Amino acid sequence: MNKKVKFLMFAGLLVLLMACSSQGSALGGGTSADEQITIRFSFVNAPMSIKALAANKFAELAYEKTEGRVKVEVYPGAQLYDDDESIDAIVGGNLEMIAPSVTKMVRFDPRWQYVDMPFLFEDEEHVLKFFESDIARDLFQSEILENNHLMGMVFWQNGFKQFTSTNKPLRAPDDFKGMNFRVQAGSVLEATYQAIGAGTATLSLGETYAALQQGTVDGTENTFNNIDTQNYEEVQDYLTVSNHGRIDWAVFVNKPFWESMPSEVREQVEEALFEATDYMNAIAQEENDKSFQKIKEGGNIEIFQLTESQRQEFHQAFDAVYDEFESIITRELIEGIRGLK
Repeated sequence: MNKKVKFLMFAGLLVLLMACSSQGSALGGGTSADEQITIRFSFVNAPMSIKALAANKFAELAYEKTEGRVKVEVYPGAQLYDDDESIDAIVGGNLEMIAPSVTKMVRFDPRWQYVDMPFLFEDEEHVLKFFESDIARDLFQSEILENNHLMGMVFWQNGFKQFTSTNKPLRAPDDFKGMNFRVQAGSVLEATYQAIGAGTATLSLGETYAALQQGTVDGTENTFNNIDTQNYEEVQDYLTVSNHGRIDWAVFVNKPFWESMPSEVREQVEEALFEATDYMNAIAQEENDKSFQKIKEGGNIEIFQLTESQRQEFHQAFDAVYDEFESIITRELIEGIRGLK
């Protein structure tokens, strides 16, 4: 073999070894310096929902702060996964970021059912105080979430829940008897409706419109913005302004993915997320108010506002729910939230 051939073979081998070394370094120590990082952000809410507005703001800020190094791909409307599937995907490392409804996290920790406890929160200010509290941070830092590669980042508020129904208005607990309501999964929600004589069906958000349209369920509970963006006024006759519970979201990332990012990039993305959260919490009530006004102006659904005495009837009916779940959600968490009023 002549010297020229030997030299070319040696040079080729050297290039191959350098490429393998570079790849190994990237796999073991995070993303290489010039590689663009993609964060897939999946959720079930509509493209014009409050959550989508905040997610798009986060994507814009992350790209700007990292000078294009990080690209957040936003997938609303269950384009990739529904809430339960997205949790499985992020636990398995097949997705980077999710923002499920808080109640979905009961599969890991029963305390997350706090959000379904009736009339636990007084107003928006009370909710935001909770988000910023040590009590909320403790939920994010549980060992079981860490063991499932989940890292809690921030809470995003959605709004207070209202009742909608077909056939008859809902003004008192007795009005619910014999009816069937779509709910998210959770034993607290089942017990809440049982306390007023109603049944429940656990359906995903994407299945709910068809179920209401077909009469599979008689009603549901949701925020003004979700009622509006999911077009429920087309398939429901009555809306009761009850503010009886909350639907809020928690943003999670896949922990191994998050920790694989270079520290300076991670800090920039985190800063973008915090700014998007401030934006989210600033517009949530405004967007719900806009949706409520749109529903009223549409005239397709009859609206009732509970009086204080009517609200007290529901309070009394739901006492049994607290008796049943105080030990499960823990007195410490429930009383801690009440103490923030």
